[in-house]
Amino acid sequence: MTVYHPTLKQLQYLVSLHEHGHFGRAAEACFVSQSTLSAGLRDLETLLGVVLVERTKRAVRFTPLGNAVVAKAHRLLREAEELSDMVQSAGQPLSGEVRMSVIPTIAPFLLPRMLPRLRRERPALKLYLREETSAAAIESLHHGRADCVLLALPFPTGEVEKETIELDALYVAFPKDDPRDPPSEVPPEAIDENRLLLLEDGHCLKDHALAACNRPELRASATMIGTSLHTLVQMVDNGLGLTMLPEMAIDAGILNGTNVVARPLLSQTANREIALVWRRNSPRSEEFRLLAEELRAG
Repeated sequence: MTVYHPTLKQLQYLVSLHEHGHFGRAAEACFVSQSTLSAGLRDLETLLGVVLVERTKRAVRFTPLGNAVVAKAHRLLREAEELSDMVQSAGQPLSGEVRMSVIPTIAPFLLPRMLPRLRRERPALKLYLREETSAAAIESLHHGRADCVLLALPFPTGEVEKETIELDALYVAFPKDDPRDPPSEVPPEAIDENRLLLLEDGHCLKDHALAACNRPELRASATMIGTSLHTLVQMVDNGLGLTMLPEMAIDAGILNGTNVVARPLLSQTANREIALVWRRNSPRSEEFRLLAEELRAG
């Protein structure tokens, strides 16, 4: 009896449809027409002799078996990528494509000082960057959409390997001449919970800042409103409260042109670990360690 196996392209179509929940967006993500993607999925279902996707005018619903096939497809696609990675890593190190996800509280501050030298010294490296929150970036990593992630720890990452890039201290930012602005370091107990402005949920910097203060009431009283550190700085500059900033943002000039000053947070845990992480046992592990070394040198 002849056995027919799904193609990697068909599995890519299925995974993309599961991720996007829409035929048009899934097709765009795969760089094919919607009709091509639909035909590929119909061929896959015919090949397997089962229904994986229930199609209606309003929604795309995966059957229980369809969800199980998607989970297996993720693993197969990731292993296929790792096969290609293994061959690539045997050649020139740090060459070819690397897809790196970076969290928003790192990307605009760390990368501008690192990337010019990396482009100059590693011209064969094609580094594709994607800015995502920590949770989305780790999901991209384990689903094979990213090869490595530059993020801040601690954060739950699953089974990964890591290289530390640097420790990034946390600062408290006040409006200039604020009577509650201390002359040097700020002890956590001096922070007014009713004036504290932090990033919205989904940004790990918020959790790092609250953990460093070790004051449970801050989590209940702080205003989670900022979509970016630049937004928070503008709010502080307009006298709406105070916030916490990482040292790398201050070094990058985020306070330039404002009437905001920053003082170090006085806490033994007032820092976050900037790290490069990748899937455990990746055939490109040595290459990612080399990339981490290049990022540290920046």
